[in-house]
Amino acid sequence: GKKIIKKTNNKSKQQKMVKVLIVFHSAYGHILSLAKKYEEGVKKAGGEAILRRIPETLSEEVLTKMGAIHLHNKIKDEIPEVTKEDVAGADALILGAGTRFGSMPGQVKSFLDTLSSLWMSGTVVGRPAGCFTASATQHGGQEATILGMHVPLFHLGYVIVGCPYAFQGQMGNDEIHGVSPYGVSTITNGDGSRQPSEVDLSAAAFHGEHITKIATKLSA
Repeated sequence: GKKIIKKTNNKSKQQKMVKVLIVFHSAYGHILSLAKKYEEGVKKAGGEAILRRIPETLSEEVLTKMGAIHLHNKIKDEIPEVTKEDVAGADALILGAGTRFGSMPGQVKSFLDTLSSLWMSGTVVGRPAGCFTASATQHGGQEATILGMHVPLFHLGYVIVGCPYAFQGQMGNDEIHGVSPYGVSTITNGDGSRQPSEVDLSAAAFHGEHITKIATKLSA
């Protein structure tokens, strides 16, 4: 009989390295600390982490009165400002900012409002995104802020990825910590003296890894 030879592709399918944009606004450093742990998680999952800062809208005079000018200048020198092109080119988005009266800061909303062309073009539809925040107190609006940050991301077409209970660190009640299924958070105290706990930092790394793994699957 006639021998049938099947052609096989000997080229192994290479997994794409996804680009994960971590864009944040940090007044006192707590959000920056979490952002850097997200960066670790992204890299652990084999992704390319792109760290960018959201433009500051407050004057240097106001930032000085707030005690935030030193960090502002440091971040400005070390981390590039985010652009619309950064968002368009990323396979996933991680958005972080402190809470202001139970909502995202005006700086973050102002930046999101510049993304209308991406909404109209559907550029980021189907890409994963997650959020993180910080507040002065345990019930200072963390969950409300994260859920509020989700809303414009839904409009842009992102697939929202929370921090599931697979991260079991959020289950404990033996210490004060942030983190919820909606996203990662930390508690700063009113004077900013409290730094993110090991639970908060571990959650950020987990969440970053989790989002990157999902982005990799969606990009395959």
